[in-house]
Amino acid sequence: QVYLEESGGASVQSGGSLRLSCAASGSPFDKYCLAWFRQAPGNKREGLAAIDSDGLTNYGVSAKGRFTISRDNAKSTLYLQMNSLKPEDTNMYHCAAVLCPLHVGWSLPYEYPYWGQGTQVTVSS
Repeated sequence: QVYLEESGGASVQSGGSLRLSCAASGSPFDKYCLAWFRQAPGNKREGLAAIDSDGLTNYGVSAKGRFTISRDNAKSTLYLQMNSLKPEDTNMYHCAAVLCPLHVGWSLPYEYPYWGQGTQVTVSS
């Protein structure tokens, strides 16, 4: 089992940048497929980005061109670099993990049995 803890959420102004971190405990970290999701109250969970054990990435429409997912296996940490933030990016952000490979698709929440508690991102205009 892997335990995940997000950090880096904050209140920022529109156009600003933020880097979220997801620290993981458990092994083997390098064999996990990892992803970032966000969810507002009453909304469905939205897949933002994913990275597999080979470092291959996928991005959702909301993230593509603005967000970058990366991982540091030596630190057992997942990152999400967010640039050009907009008020509509205001949300709770969660990281998720599953032992690779994925079975259906990276953006499906049910693929991931391990989740962090989330970190709040607020973007002001």
